[in-house]
Amino acid sequence: MSRAGLLRGVLLFGLFLLPGTTAARAALRVVSLNLCTDQMLVLLAPDEIAGLSPLARDPALSAVAGRARDLPTVRPSAEAVLRLHPDLVLAERYGAQGVAAALKALGVHVVMVADPQSFAAIRVEIERLAVLLGKPARGKATIAAMDATLAGLPQPVHRATAILLEPRGFTAGPGSLAGAVLWAAGYRDAASGSWIDLERLLADPPDVLLLPEAKGFPSLATGLLDNPALARLPRRTVPAAWLMCGSPFAARAAAAIAR
Repeated sequence: MSRAGLLRGVLLFGLFLLPGTTAARAALRVVSLNLCTDQMLVLLAPDEIAGLSPLARDPALSAVAGRARDLPTVRPSAEAVLRLHPDLVLAERYGAQGVAAALKALGVHVVMVADPQSFAAIRVEIERLAVLLGKPARGKATIAAMDATLAGLPQPVHRATAILLEPRGFTAGPGSLAGAVLWAAGYRDAASGSWIDLERLLADPPDVLLLPEAKGFPSLATGLLDNPALARLPRRTVPAAWLMCGSPFAARAAAAIAR
């Protein structure tokens, strides 16, 4: 081979190894700082996880707790994250903000992830993250599975009213993820998105009362939900972990209450 031909071959081989070429992409080391980014990362790129937040393993909060049990976690501190030498850190716009800011200042690639409040926004965020993580096909498959769940739910012409009642009597209301879940499940959200007391709830009750359930974590904050006066209202429960984040698990929550 001529010297020119040899040089061309070396250059082509180098291009083949550059990011964005057809060569196999080197595995990323990705750290998640928050519960919702934990869930997205486990769904889209479990093999590239360098560390999840400790909340990922909490079954009362995390929809991926079972899978996260065998995955590494990291304390929410810049020092602990830096020791993992991450290529990418995922964070939310609330929680661990100081850690995210410190990591950015040190030159770490930190991406802020939105908390979608509708299924359309969930699709957009899954697709964005899947591309970022180099897993576009997995992103499409995840969206397709979510949409298949939603497509199988009844959409009645005349919708029953429902309120998703959270601890302390808080209701998220229309325009929220809870509202999107109720609509997908075939209900009309009767909440206003504010705190509601027992008297108001009994004076104008919904057709169905929906309760996020976190087994093993009773508290004074959930006392209203157990009031005997509410016993006559039809109710359904859904795991609280499925409603914590704007993720495909919200479709599972809709399916659980669309009975």
